[in-house]
Amino acid sequence: MKYKKTTLKNGLRILTVPMHETETATVIVTVGVGSRYETDSEAGISHFIEHMLFKGTIKRPTFMEITAEVDAFGGEINAYTSKDRTAFYIKADSKHLGQSLDVLADIYLNSKIDEGELNKEKGAIVQEIAMYEDTPMSNVGNVFEKLLYPKVALGRDVLGSQKTVKSLTRQKIVAYRDRNYAASDTVICVTGKFNEKKTIAEIRQLFGGMRRGRTPKLKKVKEIQARPQVSLAYKKTDQTHLVLGVRSFHHNHPDRFALGLLSVILGGNMSSRLFAEVREKRGLAYYVRTGVENFHDCGYLAAQAGVNHDKVVETIQVILAEYHRMATEKVTEAELRKAKEFIKGHTVMGLESSDEVASFFIGQEVLKKKIMTADEMFQKIERVKLEDVLRVADKIFLTKHLNLAIIGPWKDESIFKRILQL
Repeated sequence: MKYKKTTLKNGLRILTVPMHETETATVIVTVGVGSRYETDSEAGISHFIEHMLFKGTIKRPTFMEITAEVDAFGGEINAYTSKDRTAFYIKADSKHLGQSLDVLADIYLNSKIDEGELNKEKGAIVQEIAMYEDTPMSNVGNVFEKLLYPKVALGRDVLGSQKTVKSLTRQKIVAYRDRNYAASDTVICVTGKFNEKKTIAEIRQLFGGMRRGRTPKLKKVKEIQARPQVSLAYKKTDQTHLVLGVRSFHHNHPDRFALGLLSVILGGNMSSRLFAEVREKRGLAYYVRTGVENFHDCGYLAAQAGVNHDKVVETIQVILAEYHRMATEKVTEAELRKAKEFIKGHTVMGLESSDEVASFFIGQEVLKKKIMTADEMFQKIERVKLEDVLRVADKIFLTKHLNLAIIGPWKDESIFKRILQL
C-alpha cells in the first residue's frame, strides 16, 4: 500500500493513500496536542475543545446542522482525544469526499465556541467523567497511569476532573485552541477511493490560509522508580479490577517489535499464556489480557483482569509467575511464529477499511520519526528472534519496576506490597 506525503507552505502535512478496491473514502484531520500538553488548570481542555468544535460555525451554526448534513449523505463523523493528539474524521461514500473535507475544514478552522453551548457542554462532560468513574474496568487504566506518571500531565485522565472542567472559560478555551491548532502541527490523511491530485488541491484551498504557528514543546517524563508501587482506589464493587505492569519503551524504540510479540504471547489473544492459565485452567477471571502503550518518550506493558475479591492475590501471583517465566525462559518457536502471524493477520484485516488505513498512517506521522508501510513493519517483526524476546523480557520485568493499580473494596496496600517483593 503506497502513500504520498505533501507539505504545504504553511507546514501542514497531507497524507494520501489511494485504495482502488473500496468505494469509501475517509478523511482525518489531526492536531498533535492532547491532554499531556495541558497545565494543571487546563486539565481536560483538549477533550473539551474536541466537543466544542461540533457545536457550530458561521456557515453551519448548530450541532444539528453539522451532523444532519453528514447524515444526509450517509457518512460517519466523529472525533477523539488522546494523551498526545486530537482527531476529527468523516468516513463516507467516496463521491462525497469533497463535502466531507468542507465540513471538517469548517469545524476545525471556524468553530464559534459559543458561550451558551460551552456552559451546556460542561454538564455533558461532567456526566461523561462520572460514567467512566462508575466503570472500574475502564477507569482502572487511569489509576495505573496516574501511579506510573504522578504529578505530570501524562498521568492525568484525558477528560480532566469535574472541578477543572467546570472551571474552564471561553477565553481559556479559545486561547488554547489558537495557540495549539496550528498548520505546522496539523496532519490530514485521506484514504480510500479518490482522485489524488484533485483532493490535494481541495485541501490546499481549504487549509492553505491556516497560520503556521509553532509546534508545542513536550515536557518529557523522568522515569525514576526504585521499588514496586501500589495504588488502591477504594470502591464497593462486585469484582476487583487490577492492572499489573512494568515500564517499557517509547514509540521509536528499536525493541518495540519484540515487545509487541512478547505482549501477544503473554496475554494478547485467547491462546495466550495468561488466558490459558488465569481463565481456562484456574477460572479466575472472565477477561484477562496484556497490552502495550507507547508514548513519545516512555511506555509500559501491563496485564489487566477482573476477578472475585477473594481471588485477587492468587491472580496477581499467577501474573507475576508468568512475568518471571518470560524473563528466564525462551518462548517456543511455535509461540513466536503464532504471535507473528497473529499481528500480521490482524493488521491486514484492519487495513481492508479506509478508516483503519487512515488511522494506521496518520498515527505514525504524528508520533513516529518515519512512516512504515505494513510490509516494512512485517519485515521488522519477522527479524525478531527468540533471543530478542527473552532479552526484552529480562530487561523490563524487574521487581523494582512493578506497578499495581486496583479498584475495589481494598484499603490496605501492605497486602499487595508484600506480594510484589519477589
